[in-house]
Amino acid sequence: MNKILKFIKKEAVMCVSLLLAIASIFFVPLGREYISYIDFHTLIILLSLMIVMAGLRNLGVFSIIGSRMLQKTGNVRSLTIVLVMLCFMFSMFITNDVALITFVPFAIDVLAMAGLEEYLIRVIVLQTIAANLGSMLTPIGNPQNLYLYSLSGMGLGEFLLLLLPYTLVSFICLLACAVLTGRKNILVNMQPSHKLEKADKLKAAAYILLFLLALLSVARIVPVFVAGGVTLAAVLLLDRRVLRKPDYALLLTFVFLFVFIGNIRRIPEINAWLKSIINGNEILTSILASQVISNVPAAILLSGFTDNIPALLIGTNLGGLGTIIASMASLISFKYYGTTANKRNSAYLGVFTLLNLVFLAILYLLYCLIG
Repeated sequence: MNKILKFIKKEAVMCVSLLLAIASIFFVPLGREYISYIDFHTLIILLSLMIVMAGLRNLGVFSIIGSRMLQKTGNVRSLTIVLVMLCFMFSMFITNDVALITFVPFAIDVLAMAGLEEYLIRVIVLQTIAANLGSMLTPIGNPQNLYLYSLSGMGLGEFLLLLLPYTLVSFICLLACAVLTGRKNILVNMQPSHKLEKADKLKAAAYILLFLLALLSVARIVPVFVAGGVTLAAVLLLDRRVLRKPDYALLLTFVFLFVFIGNIRRIPEINAWLKSIINGNEILTSILASQVISNVPAAILLSGFTDNIPALLIGTNLGGLGTIIASMASLISFKYYGTTANKRNSAYLGVFTLLNLVFLAILYLLYCLIG
């Protein structure tokens, strides 16, 4: 029973989405239509990217890059800028989750080595905001972007231009916060934990080629089933243990929500009522929904009742700011901070909420000005 309760607590969003899907079945009997609910295009691309990023992270590629960048830091300010911007820039291509899984433990180790534990909360919170905001620029930066981009039929240029102003303002604000951290001189002798052997270099090159293949499938140049099949076959040859790493609970959450939305849309009264609430209020609705159920489920749920996908893109990306569950990636950082000595969880949540609300207010104001 304890194991079951622990699993439910860990995968609460997936369990709730499963209950919603089951409940909807009582109103819409099982049938062939159920298969049409599921967006296999998004699921295959997302799984391919998860596999590739897990392979590169296992090889230590991102840590090696980060270590080399830190070799030139000489004070708290420059150290903070590097640690925060690593999350911001990498999240655009390796997803916000992978950026935090890679660079938050990295930051904890670096700050401990430099005797700067008092900066842990500030730096980790800024890293989390950076990953959530940097990832909004690209279709592959986070799961809701990948799903909404696939659904919208938008061109890549159109997508980038839509979110570029919010990304630039986010970059400026994050840089300002990092600069204000302090100028205390430090000495960080951070050498890469290891070097890639020849075999690992070949694996890394293979994963990079698979990443490019995934990008081509996102751009609709290569059929998604071809990209997914090649990725799976390649990883089975390279290192099949990597197949244990993807977040399969997230993929199942997508499936359960697809079923729930598909069924709800076939109930005329509920469908009409939800459309009347959401249409014209996509930004605010998606921001508020994200605070309660996180931005990935919010994007999937709301997309079933509005055609204004650009508004959902902006709203769910901004909605990742706010509460600790607004973006599930934020829980990754909180979990890592909870493993540190002398942790102060209440202080962390206070700083996290305050800074997130400030960033949310700034970006929502930007939307009001240019939207």
